[in-house]
Amino acid sequence: MQNQRNLIMAVILTGLLLLGWDSAMRWFYPAPAVQPRAAATTAAAPADASKPKPTREGGLQNAGDIALEKKDLAAELAAGHRIVIDAPGLKGSINLKGALVDDVTLARHRESVDKNSAPVRLFSPAGTPAQHYAQIGWVGEGIAAPDANTMWTADGTRLTPQTPVTLRWSNTSGQTYSIRYAIDGDYMITATQGVANAGPAPVVVKPFALVNRTDKTASLDTWNVHSGPIGAFDGSVTFDNNYSTVAEAPGQAIPFKGTANWIGFTDIYWLSALVPDANAKAEAAFRSLGSGVFRADLIYPSVSVAPGRTQAQTVRLFTGAKENAVLEKYEAAGVTNFSLSIDWGWFRWFEKPIFWLLDSLFKLVKNFGVAIILLTLVVRGVMFPIAQRQFASMAAMRALQPKMKALQERYKDDKQTQQQKIMELYKTEKVNPLAGCLPIFLQIPVFFALYKVLVLTIEMRHQPFALWIKDLSAPDPLHVLNLFGLLPFTPPSFLAIGVLAILLGFTMFLQFKLQPAAMDPAQQQIFSIMPWIMMFVMAPFAAGLLIYWITSNILTIAQQKFLYSKHPQLKAQADKDQIDVDRVVTREQKAASPRKPKTTR
Repeated sequence: MQNQRNLIMAVILTGLLLLGWDSAMRWFYPAPAVQPRAAATTAAAPADASKPKPTREGGLQNAGDIALEKKDLAAELAAGHRIVIDAPGLKGSINLKGALVDDVTLARHRESVDKNSAPVRLFSPAGTPAQHYAQIGWVGEGIAAPDANTMWTADGTRLTPQTPVTLRWSNTSGQTYSIRYAIDGDYMITATQGVANAGPAPVVVKPFALVNRTDKTASLDTWNVHSGPIGAFDGSVTFDNNYSTVAEAPGQAIPFKGTANWIGFTDIYWLSALVPDANAKAEAAFRSLGSGVFRADLIYPSVSVAPGRTQAQTVRLFTGAKENAVLEKYEAAGVTNFSLSIDWGWFRWFEKPIFWLLDSLFKLVKNFGVAIILLTLVVRGVMFPIAQRQFASMAAMRALQPKMKALQERYKDDKQTQQQKIMELYKTEKVNPLAGCLPIFLQIPVFFALYKVLVLTIEMRHQPFALWIKDLSAPDPLHVLNLFGLLPFTPPSFLAIGVLAILLGFTMFLQFKLQPAAMDPAQQQIFSIMPWIMMFVMAPFAAGLLIYWITSNILTIAQQKFLYSKHPQLKAQADKDQIDVDRVVTREQKAASPRKPKTTR
């Protein structure tokens, strides 16, 4: 009866797990109301129940906002007075009105898996639903300074890596302001802002730079992947703030102590950040401007410009994808800890090598799915000696079974003494009962690292494998309940079982069948349903993660068969144990079944 109660409790807890998992997935990974038009221009959604929750990639979700964005963007770009941005990494334009960098798309990344889809848009003009832009400027003390409505003039019409463009504007008191924009082949724009004083007296100006964005397009901010305000101060990257904490102090700056290395806003895949000169003494802060608009500021100390002199300084603007190699290149060039804008977390010392190995394998085979399979082969190969020791430990445990059964029988009414005697037996025979768990524990950090790599790194985004798997960073798109997409409905996440999830459950079932039988019949019954529980639990995860686990299961099965062939006594003992357990289960089931009363004639 006790075993049956344990089994019933296991089934109840399993049901609660499945229902709870579905609720958690819907909370943390809500489906977008409509397909986002721009997955890149993201800010965080305020606590407004009328607005849809952010999705993993972000982007506008409201149909009205998407339509208005398309209309407003077309009107803004058609108005003219723009300098074209034409670089290998970035396309778009700079608005001469305000000297705003407000039109940026990413040439190397698309909105969807369709190769013909539009490039990801990161910056959008002020006033549009997806506004996101950067401004370089000054605050004048007693003199006129340019603002967001100033119309600048330019000495060129096209900003490329070979052709920088300088914008100029002069006031009526003899000061000429200039911004020289230069761009590289990736995602960095360098702005050199200068003030030339042709007036009769010194003037004082306060330079600044800012990134402004809305909250309507934020990617999802979760416990393990940060999305929102980000920066590095005195060499330490801070993830402490998110949009909601900044919004709690509307209009007020949230400053940071120490030297600002860079500051901006991050999404899972994208980053917009300002990078001051290494010797600059700029103050950095985040602030909420209300109506879901946020700003990251760099404000420099006031400087005095003498007559006939020019004051100049440089600030860099990163606006692009968080490609690890690109970030590390900028980091090597002096941008402190820039690669840590990818939220690797505490275990980056392990995750980054896994990413490096996976990325290296991808460059070799040109398919991330195949690279994941090869990574699994490498991991299992490294752990094969440990598996051999595991089997040696199992052999030693088998040899102790008669003695253990004798102790269990002798002290069956005194469980505490029984456990004490068994532990003494382990110590005397120099056997570690936990040795068989070592391979499992060693796989946990690999599994977690691969999970983080698939979730975080843009290198995995939209990477296909084969057949129907077009994006390894997304869940399996085909589900059994809708006949693999033939029926027009989407099952809830805990029933969205795809081919990969079924393969996961089946291979785990086969793996468990090869393992030695648990001596506790209830424990064995729980193990028998565990593969199917994991099938439901893992179904909403990235397809690449399931491919790793399936491959690992297949390799474990092959490894177990090989080692059983080398240790036939283990296989024989495992078969005998299984027969014994089956007998116990049958006996308990018969004992628990109600007996029919005898009838008298």
